[in-house]
Amino acid sequence: MKIAVIGASGNAGSRIVSELAGRGHAVTAIVRHPEKLAARAGVTAAKGDLFDQPAMARLLAGHDAAISAVHFLASDPARLIGAVRESGVGRYLVVGGAGSLEVAPGVALVTTPGFPVAYKAEAEKGGAFLDLLRQEKDLNWTFLSPSALFVAGERTGQFRLGIDQLLTGKDEKSWISFEDFAVALADEIEHPAHIRQRFTVGY
Repeated sequence: MKIAVIGASGNAGSRIVSELAGRGHAVTAIVRHPEKLAARAGVTAAKGDLFDQPAMARLLAGHDAAISAVHFLASDPARLIGAVRESGVGRYLVVGGAGSLEVAPGVALVTTPGFPVAYKAEAEKGGAFLDLLRQEKDLNWTFLSPSALFVAGERTGQFRLGIDQLLTGKDEKSWISFEDFAVALADEIEHPAHIRQRFTVGY
């Protein structure tokens, strides 16, 4: 498939590009500074401005899928969604956050007393992004939330999937590596199972 990755140089974005290219997909890596991206077979670097909706729509046009892997506070969800809609791209996938996942019925992780203050604004905006997507009537979207700890690690291919509840292991730890998150996202693109839905991945 031909897949565009917005924010391709970030922690999640770079792993997603690597995973997709490794599976033989043609990837357009959209970043602010394409000259800084290392050359790789199957990957075309493109300069993009998150806040220039018409230009972003033109960049995304012709792709089978588009992926947002950008910080919520550093972007405008309405403009991103608008660009995707205008581009006519077949599918839109978003690297989400864990803050909007439930730790109990009706209780989001971001509202719990122990949630780190430093990440609260980002988490709240991620939840707002998900709310915007859920209001879309026609857009073919998927929002993948990582577990509470989203860190560099290994590509194991071994993980669990959930829907709206935070996943924790037997040790009560909630985490996923960037590498395995990329595997889960690529799997979803190749074998759609969560259309117009949020899901989550964790160990």
